[in-house]
Amino acid sequence: MKNPSKEQLEAWHKDPNNWKCGGIFYYNKEDERLFPPKRVAWMGWTINFANPKSIGAFFVSFAMILVFVYRKQIF
Repeated sequence: MKNPSKEQLEAWHKDPNNWKCGGIFYYNKEDERLFPPKRVAWMGWTINFANPKSIGAFFVSFAMILVFVYRKQIF
């Protein structure tokens, strides 16, 4: 869905069917956002595990952190 309304985004966020493993993982195929807010919004963002681009962005970010940490240990 392109450009969902704020009401639709809020409905997706509140729908317990979009939260797996006790509300830890967000999984919504209709939501194209890479990083939607967590269930408790002040805690930051989570990954939409139904979006392959979101998972890819997570792995790229994680790999960059690993490279940075590894390089710090070498030098």
